[in-house]
Amino acid sequence: MAYKYLVIVESPAKAKTIEKYLGKNYKVVASVGHVRDLPKSKMGIDVENNYEPHYISIRGKGDVIKSLRSAAKKAEKVFLASDPDREGEAIAWHLSFLLGLNLEDKNRVVFNEITKDAVKAAFKEPRSIDVDLVDAQQARRILDRLVGYSISPILWRKVKKGLSAGRVQSIALKMIMDREQEIRDFKPEEYWSLDGNFQKERKKFKASFWGVDGKKKKLPNAASVKEVTDRISSENFEITKVEKKERMRQAAAPFTTSSLQQEAARKLNFRTRKTMMVAQQLYEGIALGKQGTVGLITYMRTDSKRLSDTAKVEIAELVETTYGSEYISRKVKAQKKAAGSQDAHEAIRPTSVLRTPEEMEKFLDKDQLKLYRLIWSRTVASQMTPAVFDTMKVTLEQNGVRFIANGSKIKFKGFMQVYIESNDDGKEEKDNILPDLAVGETVTSVDIEQKQHFTQPPARFSEATLIKTLEENGVGRPSTYAPTLETIQRRYYVKLAQKRFEPTELGEIVNAIIVDFFPQIIDIHFTAEMERDLDKIAEGQEEWKKVVDHFYRPFEKELAKAEENIEKIQIKDEPAGFDCDLCGQPMVIKLGRYGKFYACSNFPECRNTKAIVKEIGVTCPACHEGQIIERKSKKNRLFYGCNRYPECEFVSWDKPIGRNCPKCDHYLVEKKVKGGKQIICSNGDYEEAVQK
Repeated sequence: MAYKYLVIVESPAKAKTIEKYLGKNYKVVASVGHVRDLPKSKMGIDVENNYEPHYISIRGKGDVIKSLRSAAKKAEKVFLASDPDREGEAIAWHLSFLLGLNLEDKNRVVFNEITKDAVKAAFKEPRSIDVDLVDAQQARRILDRLVGYSISPILWRKVKKGLSAGRVQSIALKMIMDREQEIRDFKPEEYWSLDGNFQKERKKFKASFWGVDGKKKKLPNAASVKEVTDRISSENFEITKVEKKERMRQAAAPFTTSSLQQEAARKLNFRTRKTMMVAQQLYEGIALGKQGTVGLITYMRTDSKRLSDTAKVEIAELVETTYGSEYISRKVKAQKKAAGSQDAHEAIRPTSVLRTPEEMEKFLDKDQLKLYRLIWSRTVASQMTPAVFDTMKVTLEQNGVRFIANGSKIKFKGFMQVYIESNDDGKEEKDNILPDLAVGETVTSVDIEQKQHFTQPPARFSEATLIKTLEENGVGRPSTYAPTLETIQRRYYVKLAQKRFEPTELGEIVNAIIVDFFPQIIDIHFTAEMERDLDKIAEGQEEWKKVVDHFYRPFEKELAKAEENIEKIQIKDEPAGFDCDLCGQPMVIKLGRYGKFYACSNFPECRNTKAIVKEIGVTCPACHEGQIIERKSKKNRLFYGCNRYPECEFVSWDKPIGRNCPKCDHYLVEKKVKGGKQIICSNGDYEEAVQK
């Protein structure tokens, strides 16, 4: 089929969507990502020649490049329509080089959403390749290569092969390591709480101890609690103060890349990589029956919180039609830019909010629908009126002992009709309604609960909280978070335990070397300044080679010092405590790429290895001979099986507890439920309460 124009995008899915919009004169093909890069086998940067990069065609892309060249020769004009960010600009620049295109030609087409109108409008106003954006991407790539290909060989020689170091990943690892050290150093402190259950007529409510004689008082021990309770002589407390106020709560801004990753982790339980993969599918296009393939969301790599005027008008019309005019926010919301944000294009939003999640449900799979619903509701809510709460604060006193009760009730839902935000624990705000209380009234104390507590150490980072911390410190950019977290796990520097990052022994060793010998790499302020310099390059305010040189000169001195002073670290094998069942030599515990495992000390003559498993002290309920052990599925999900496998194929996703059901004699399991654990029968509806 003849065509006049060739359009090159990154992915086949995107190519398929766009070709339907452009008509028969256009042929749309995919480069399948980058086509040129620095070589894997060597540094590929001439440090002595002003950091000149040596790019080569990526191995395995020969057929793709050949096909692109052939297609380009048949076209009157070639358009480069890679993604609207620095990475996309660099891909267009490399394609331009390989295809022999003129950099001054207006052949670069950029659109923030893959819809018919947006794509056609973009092709009416092509521009030339923005070399400043290319230089910013090139500077980041060269900086990362200088760090990775300089430090990694040192780690190979001094620690073990297969290790790596990088600018952003080293800071992420240090943050995890610093938090772990805080947890180790933490000393719990005792404190007590007094919570009273009060009653007015038949209505009950709770209040918490505040202080005595008009002064706030802490309860550090049981003696301090007794001092307070000794002053309480009767069940009657007087209401001495009632404060009623109206509180407003504003809607959150539309999603940026990092806020989407955080909220998808909290609300949908999505890993960062999964969030970006599903978002990419929604951006590149979904087949909507007779409507054809349509991109459902705007570009998903952004740090901007703004919406276009067109999107705002469409949202206002939808809100008025669906909920009423009182839900439309009349006030123009000025979204505060995060420090260092590029604000290159819009926030992540639906390409049309008229395509509601309910209408899209039949076209999307389960995960796509969940993420689309999250993006749709957050976007719509961001343009709605605040939620209004009636709040009530009541002071109760007896003999100078003061309790405070706080209540709130939603008066007007506003944006909460559409979207309720969750906190870091995924919990959402609920009504806490107090009875009608007035100053001078007396209420009855039903009971006062005394509870001993101990302060808790800071929590380990989850994917969501680590991304939030990186962003707050100006480290990395939207496109770097997912690969950074993936890398530190793949290298086994950290592992996810109960969805929290826990450093490994190997991670501690690598972090110690980076901290001691490469302080510049893990200096958060220096790295944040480097990000700002990269932004200046993109804006044409800085020359990329000067920025790279500013980093490399002190780094070069650190490298020389590290080569000379780092002593070889021997990761010693631990005795396993039993002999090899093949050759009889002692087995040892080794540290491998994916963690610890048993191996024969007679290696390489004997290559016997075994996985390290954890027994839970429960006899197998199926064969009554083996022991139940913890295992991991291919998707890293914990399950329980018999150590006599494959002779015994017992498997349970819930933890057997070693007792049988009193009703049917099947084995009981411990199941995780919201807020704690529950003992249930593996074959019925028996439930047994356990302490949460």
